[in-house]
Amino acid sequence: MKPPDPWKVLLEKASQDELAVDRLNSFADSSPEIIGFHLQQAAEKMLKSALGSLRISYRFTHNLGELIHLLETNGHKLPFGLDRLRDLTPYATEWRYDFVPPEEKMRST
Repeated sequence: MKPPDPWKVLLEKASQDELAVDRLNSFADSSPEIIGFHLQQAAEKMLKSALGSLRISYRFTHNLGELIHLLETNGHKLPFGLDRLRDLTPYATEWRYDFVPPEEKMRST
């Protein structure tokens, strides 16, 4: 049996992160940091899946803005409003392990 295309695997993994967000949202005490992390991971995997399916090379990064830029510079605009996905980048980088500013916690709830 032929293994699935890597971009299809990424899409399946993104679905798993989306499911984690749905489940975490059902608990009032779920932290915005962990929900934001899984949202960022889902977005990252979906963007990388899109890039892979289009045969656009990308480097190892968690920077959603960079991934969006790659799509756009290769003629693939995201639907209106989805460019805001770049705002999730800190949840996989500095806020994954460091202090989340209170104003960001308030904004994400």
